[in-house]
Amino acid sequence: MTAVRQPHPDDTPSLRKERGAFFTPYDITRFVAEWAIRASDDLVMEPSAGDAAFLVAAVARLRELAPDRTTRPTVDGVEIHAHSARVGRQRVSEAGGEAQIRISDFFEIEPEPVYDTVIGNPPYIRYQDFSGESRARSREAALRGGVSLTGLASSWAAFTIHSALFLKEGGRLGMVLPAELLSVNYAAPVRRFLFNRFRNVQLVLFDEQVFPEAEADVVLVLAEGYLEGPAPHAVIRQAKNAADLASLDAGQTWTPIDPAGKWTSSLVDPKATAPLQKLLQRGLFTKLETWGDTTLGMVTGNNKFFTLSPQRVRELGLRRKELLRLSPPGSAHLRGLSLSNELLTKLGRSGSATYLFYPGDPPSPEATAYIEDGHRTGVDTAYKCRVRKTWYQVPLVPPADVLLTCMNADTPRLTANDAGARHLNSVHGVYFEDEYRELGRELLPLASLNSVTLLHAEMVGRAYGGGILKIEPKEADVWAMPSPALVLARADSLRRVKQKVADLLSDGQLLSAVELVDRVLLVDCAELSAKQISLIRQARAEFCQRRTARGASGR
Repeated sequence: MTAVRQPHPDDTPSLRKERGAFFTPYDITRFVAEWAIRASDDLVMEPSAGDAAFLVAAVARLRELAPDRTTRPTVDGVEIHAHSARVGRQRVSEAGGEAQIRISDFFEIEPEPVYDTVIGNPPYIRYQDFSGESRARSREAALRGGVSLTGLASSWAAFTIHSALFLKEGGRLGMVLPAELLSVNYAAPVRRFLFNRFRNVQLVLFDEQVFPEAEADVVLVLAEGYLEGPAPHAVIRQAKNAADLASLDAGQTWTPIDPAGKWTSSLVDPKATAPLQKLLQRGLFTKLETWGDTTLGMVTGNNKFFTLSPQRVRELGLRRKELLRLSPPGSAHLRGLSLSNELLTKLGRSGSATYLFYPGDPPSPEATAYIEDGHRTGVDTAYKCRVRKTWYQVPLVPPADVLLTCMNADTPRLTANDAGARHLNSVHGVYFEDEYRELGRELLPLASLNSVTLLHAEMVGRAYGGGILKIEPKEADVWAMPSPALVLARADSLRRVKQKVADLLSDGQLLSAVELVDRVLLVDCAELSAKQISLIRQARAEFCQRRTARGASGR
């Protein structure tokens, strides 16, 4: 029976979240302990013990393996928070074991490779809140394992490496890690480390969120045979939720092209990705960076002040020369093929902010009055404003050829910037190479709406809370697009379906629009079979379903 945790003034929910402590459900701790602990005399450590959830499960497993034992099994742990360590020792004692929990920063402990298994749930602190001496110690700890982490790495990355260094040869590592492991760039060294150092690697993925309060998806990493690698492949197993772990199937094997590369392809049936590889080899598809560069948008520091609707412009009496045409904040208006002058005008009439305040030098009397109002209300004290030479002049980026939505409920969209509007950092800008500009602006937003590109967006992007798919510029660079040669070859056919596709998008019928583009690009030209396209669409649908199921379970 799990002991009831009493509230403590030094361990509030907000303090636990600040240090990345999210207590693990028993179904998970039991599953990991049963996988990791193979003998009654296994030495076990939990490197971020918290309230000792994993150590309690470990004691139960050790007692199960030796039901006639006369001594209480001993387990080890490390915990930085004294109250949690005291609760942990008590819980282990109540479970019939003895816990030796050191109160310390785990990164300050020199590794001793004596343990048969290390199990746990590392603290999850994003890089923005993970700084100073703690970050420095974590990076030093990772370097001891031969892994160099970037400044963008969250706390769990170094924690995983440091934990493995406590294993004896052949030891087992069972960790609950953020699903970021599969996709973020900073986790590449961790992915390589796991494949290179361990003989076998298993990943257990969840359809639903199991830590809703953490606002992050997780994956179970079960790696065995430390220092006996590299692993020839990984085994991927899928669970609906934590309770479903008791009935997992054997899973399927997956071999990455590059262990450091993204592991999101592990979620896809190889039969669905094979056509993409062939299309790339034939030059019919390519990376988006072949077409041009993808960059971040402008950061104002205060959108409410710097972005203005036409009505607000009239109220302030601002002059047109002190305003720049702007794609409004957000991306809900970028679900069609074009951001036209007509659409921008319509958005402005409905109250959207279609202007950026950008006064000249010197500002007009009306602009000066608005600037003084911003000063009175503290707009100039925001970080992005106060570090500028002139706080009220937003650093500009040129109008992009197409705008790329970065946060998406369905799929990233490319929208031609026919209005020549500036864009904020709520979307990305794509700037085409000179030779592809005319063709790209006219037809790439249309051509990108094919099943292969939609599937690959799920593979290169990352799932966020609420089931949102996010794509960053570096991820967009490698996003699979129809090549300039293919778009040029099918230009007339694409033009014939363009208006119909635009109408379908206007009605919210994305998949029907995709079917039209598939017929032009994938059937008539690439000669993919109906079965191949069906597999591609099914794989993409499964990605979407997984995202939305996790998003719904996390609300």
